[in-house]
Amino acid sequence: MTEAQIVPTADQITKARQAIDTYIRSIDSSPDRRVGAYPYYLFHEPNQPIRGTVMIFHGFSAKPHQMWRLADYLFRNGFNVYQPGLAGHGFIYPARNWPQVDLRPEIAGPLKEKVKKDPVLVNYLSNLSHSAEPTARPNRMQQAALIARLVKIEPRLLDIVKAIETPNDPDFDQYFVSSHLNYLVNAQARLSELDSLPGPIYTVGLSVGGATALALAASRPDRVKATVAYAPLLQVYGAERRRYVNLAGPLDIKELGWDPTLQFPVGCLTATNRFGGSVVMSPTSLQTLKKIPSFLVLTENEDAADIKTSQDFFEKIGGTRQGHAYYFYKAEDLVPHPMVDPTEVSQNMSNRYWQSLYQETFRFLTVGQVDEPNLGNLGQDPSLPQVPPVS
Repeated sequence: MTEAQIVPTADQITKARQAIDTYIRSIDSSPDRRVGAYPYYLFHEPNQPIRGTVMIFHGFSAKPHQMWRLADYLFRNGFNVYQPGLAGHGFIYPARNWPQVDLRPEIAGPLKEKVKKDPVLVNYLSNLSHSAEPTARPNRMQQAALIARLVKIEPRLLDIVKAIETPNDPDFDQYFVSSHLNYLVNAQARLSELDSLPGPIYTVGLSVGGATALALAASRPDRVKATVAYAPLLQVYGAERRRYVNLAGPLDIKELGWDPTLQFPVGCLTATNRFGGSVVMSPTSLQTLKKIPSFLVLTENEDAADIKTSQDFFEKIGGTRQGHAYYFYKAEDLVPHPMVDPTEVSQNMSNRYWQSLYQETFRFLTVGQVDEPNLGNLGQDPSLPQVPPVS
């Protein structure tokens, strides 16, 4: 196990604190600030040896504290930790603050008028808005039916959607306006706040945060030494779901994520799909990530990130042949997409293997390897720092 050898000075720590605090104040001064969603950091005292600094990115619609247990574990075992929020997620009103993809106004306007004049869609949207669970995600059958109706009233949508379903399609900007690149731009800005700190930076993330961790590593191979991505959202799960996400944005349908108080437009999901497909999966990023040790953790009980896309990504960056690590929780393990916090329940599942997951994350960040048998262990490896139980 590598020992902590980086020794930040008081001046280096102070500069990083000041840079992050300035960013936090900019969020706090906004009337759109989102309570409980502020970034935070855990820095060891100056002149104390550390192993480096880990940037942790939470999942879509969640908050930085979603991964506080992992942050605390890594901090207690020699790392400095910074948990910035995802782009825009420190604010409420997702429609104006979070990355989003939508049709250009000259296309969306006429489509919305057609929707208003279509009695079938008017009835459906009215029922949706008056539902006992108005923010619930439409089920698979409803999504397919809605797509079919949209194409019926506007056949050219099928041609338009090809521009978004094909990564880096040259016609994309002709049809869409998008702020999906903000996920990377924001992460790069947060990384710059750590410029004064010596030693390596590691990026870790869940879901969209996993995609952001990978994208940031690809954009700054000079600074990021390794990355860990839990269920990275490189594409929205399932072809039918992706088609719905890409077509339904103009209808201003809203969904509910991990924050039960906050609704977001479907176009925000479209942005996550676009970011993973056109940024993380771009040829340039893939080529760079071949040289940056990466650890991917997937689950068969996936309902957000497309499994096959993540598996293809792993192979494209060289897989285990290139020194990367990979683990796949089987269906019978009952591990859900939000696999990092043991108290977070999705589809009536929570991750019982979270302590060994933390241990193997630590192992990978320190020696670049993982022990697969330990990842399937309900106990812990006694040779690694122990993870405290849920108190």
